[in-house]
Amino acid sequence: MQREELNRYLDGLLEISRYQDYCPNGLQVEGRGTIRRVVSGVTASLDLIQAALAQDADTILVHHGYFWKGDDPCITGTRRARIASLIAHDLNLFAYHLPLDGHAELGNNAQLGKRLGLVQTGRFADQAIGFSGDLDAPLRLDAFADRVKLRLGREPLVIGDMAKQVRTIAWCTGAAQGFFEDAIRVGADAYLSGEISEQQVHLARESGVAFIAAGHHATEKYGVQALGEHLAARFGLEHRFVDIHNPV
Repeated sequence: MQREELNRYLDGLLEISRYQDYCPNGLQVEGRGTIRRVVSGVTASLDLIQAALAQDADTILVHHGYFWKGDDPCITGTRRARIASLIAHDLNLFAYHLPLDGHAELGNNAQLGKRLGLVQTGRFADQAIGFSGDLDAPLRLDAFADRVKLRLGREPLVIGDMAKQVRTIAWCTGAAQGFFEDAIRVGADAYLSGEISEQQVHLARESGVAFIAAGHHATEKYGVQALGEHLAARFGLEHRFVDIHNPV
């Protein structure tokens, strides 16, 4: 398919105009006009670019792209190396941040919920990015933490009473620890995100609402995979997800 056709489709599917974001969403670096093979990944690192080149891809699709608000705008150092490689090899870079977090079916939160057996019943926090819902049956916190470990392949950091029964879970992938108070207000028994900051430890202890930090990268691997698979099924594109290891 043609690059501009894909750009229009993705921008509409993910409703990018709905979101106030910290970066541009959509086509960030323009490459060749005809798209046949897409490599997806969480972050547009140099490792991912090199993996895409090894796959003879013409397009990279990511959650974390470039040109973040507050970044130094100069094209130097690692930024130059990444962008120069994209341009030299005529690679397209598409990046979707908050629109990919929030999509009701293909988004990071929706896909993570499916993997953890959560039935979404509501949304919360700024721009309704966070999801809330219920387990099919109450679990002890330690049992739910074991489920997270098994399904994400990473040991989560859990703050809370491990013997407590939890059923209503609020979650938001990535660095969404700032939504913890919103999760408490919507009646969650536990809140799951990728990262935790020092102050949330105290808030979890004092509120009685558990906090599960399951990893920024680990919680955000699934939306971009689902989006790439959707494109392959709808348009006949070749797609491969490349998981560049990240322990955070």
